[in-house]
Amino acid sequence: MTRIIFLPHEEICPEGAVVEVEPGTTICDAALANGIEIEHACEKSCACTTCHVYVREGADSLNEPEEDEEDMLDKAWGLDPDSRLSCQAVVGDKELVIEIPKYTINMVSENH
Repeated sequence: MTRIIFLPHEEICPEGAVVEVEPGTTICDAALANGIEIEHACEKSCACTTCHVYVREGADSLNEPEEDEEDMLDKAWGLDPDSRLSCQAVVGDKELVIEIPKYTINMVSENH
Protein backbone atom coordinates (compact mmCIF):
# COMPACT_ATOMS: atom_id res chain seq x y z
CA MET A 1 0.00 0.00 0.00
CA THR A 2 1.13 3.52 -0.78
CA ARG A 3 0.37 6.48 1.44
CA ILE A 4 -1.10 9.65 -0.06
CA ILE A 5 -1.23 12.79 2.03
CA PHE A 6 -3.83 15.30 0.83
CA LEU A 7 -3.06 18.76 2.14
CA PRO A 8 -5.99 20.73 3.57
CA HIS A 9 -8.31 22.37 1.04
CA GLU A 10 -10.85 24.89 2.33
CA GLU A 11 -13.89 23.25 0.66
CA ILE A 12 -13.01 19.73 -0.44
CA CYS A 13 -10.86 18.48 2.43
CA PRO A 14 -10.65 21.07 5.24
CA GLU A 15 -8.68 18.86 7.63
CA GLY A 16 -6.50 17.25 5.00
CA ALA A 17 -6.35 13.47 4.81
CA VAL A 18 -3.94 10.55 4.82
CA VAL A 19 -5.03 7.52 2.80
CA GLU A 20 -3.48 4.19 1.82
CA VAL A 21 -4.05 2.84 -1.69
CA GLU A 22 -2.84 0.04 -3.90
CA PRO A 23 -0.14 1.00 -6.41
CA GLY A 24 -1.75 1.28 -9.86
CA THR A 25 -4.64 3.41 -8.58
CA THR A 26 -5.02 6.91 -9.99
CA ILE A 27 -4.81 9.83 -7.57
CA CYS A 28 -8.38 10.78 -8.55
CA ASP A 29 -9.76 7.30 -7.78
CA ALA A 30 -7.84 7.24 -4.50
CA ALA A 31 -9.36 10.57 -3.48
CA LEU A 32 -12.91 9.61 -4.46
CA ALA A 33 -12.67 6.22 -2.73
CA ASN A 34 -11.74 8.01 0.49
CA GLY A 35 -14.46 10.66 0.50
CA ILE A 36 -12.41 13.46 -1.07
CA GLU A 37 -14.79 14.77 -3.72
CA ILE A 38 -12.32 16.01 -6.29
CA GLU A 39 -14.01 17.25 -9.45
CA HIS A 40 -13.83 15.09 -12.57
CA ALA A 41 -16.22 16.64 -15.08
CA CYS A 42 -15.08 14.48 -18.01
CA GLU A 43 -15.53 11.27 -16.02
CA LYS A 44 -11.74 10.74 -15.88
CA SER A 45 -11.21 10.59 -19.65
CA CYS A 46 -8.45 13.25 -19.87
CA ALA A 47 -10.79 15.70 -21.58
CA CYS A 48 -10.84 18.52 -19.01
CA THR A 49 -8.73 19.94 -16.18
CA THR A 50 -11.14 19.82 -13.23
CA CYS A 51 -9.14 17.08 -11.47
CA HIS A 52 -5.88 19.07 -11.68
CA VAL A 53 -3.66 18.66 -8.61
CA TYR A 54 -0.16 19.61 -7.51
CA VAL A 55 2.07 16.66 -6.61
CA ARG A 56 4.27 18.33 -3.99
CA GLU A 57 6.25 15.21 -3.08
CA GLY A 58 6.76 11.82 -4.70
CA ALA A 59 6.09 12.80 -8.32
CA ASP A 60 9.03 10.77 -9.58
CA SER A 61 7.19 7.56 -8.59
CA LEU A 62 4.18 8.35 -10.80
CA ASN A 63 3.77 7.26 -14.40
CA GLU A 64 5.06 9.77 -16.96
CA PRO A 65 2.37 12.11 -18.30
CA GLU A 66 1.26 11.34 -21.84
CA GLU A 67 0.95 14.01 -24.52
CA ASP A 68 -2.86 14.26 -24.10
CA GLU A 69 -2.44 15.04 -20.41
CA GLU A 70 0.26 17.63 -21.06
CA ASP A 71 -1.95 19.29 -23.69
CA MET A 72 -4.88 19.48 -21.25
CA LEU A 73 -2.67 20.76 -18.43
CA ASP A 74 -1.79 23.77 -20.59
CA LYS A 75 -5.41 24.87 -19.99
CA ALA A 76 -5.45 24.31 -16.22
CA TRP A 77 -5.88 27.15 -13.74
CA GLY A 78 -2.70 27.77 -11.76
CA LEU A 79 -0.44 25.45 -13.76
CA ASP A 80 2.95 24.90 -12.14
CA PRO A 81 5.80 22.37 -12.55
CA ASP A 82 4.15 20.00 -10.01
CA SER A 83 0.83 19.89 -11.91
CA ARG A 84 -0.81 16.63 -12.96
CA LEU A 85 -4.32 15.54 -13.88
CA SER A 86 -5.24 13.27 -11.01
CA CYS A 87 -7.27 11.01 -13.31
CA GLN A 88 -4.12 10.23 -15.30
CA ALA A 89 -1.49 10.13 -12.53
CA VAL A 90 -1.03 6.50 -11.46
CA VAL A 91 0.26 5.89 -7.93
CA GLY A 92 3.53 4.01 -7.63
CA ASP A 93 5.22 2.76 -4.47
CA LYS A 94 6.42 6.06 -3.00
CA GLU A 95 4.50 8.30 -0.58
CA LEU A 96 2.81 11.27 -2.24
CA VAL A 97 1.88 14.72 -0.98
CA ILE A 98 -0.99 16.20 -2.96
CA GLU A 99 -2.32 19.76 -2.97
CA ILE A 100 -5.70 20.45 -4.56
CA PRO A 101 -5.75 23.87 -6.27
CA LYS A 102 -8.04 26.53 -4.89
CA TYR A 103 -9.86 26.88 -8.22
CA THR A 104 -10.77 24.72 -11.20
CA ILE A 105 -12.04 25.62 -14.63
CA ASN A 106 -15.43 23.92 -14.78
CA MET A 107 -18.02 25.49 -17.01
CA VAL A 108 -20.67 22.89 -16.15
CA SER A 109 -20.27 22.36 -12.42
CA GLU A 110 -23.46 21.11 -10.80
CA ASN A 111 -22.33 22.05 -7.30
CA HIS A 112 -23.06 25.79 -7.52
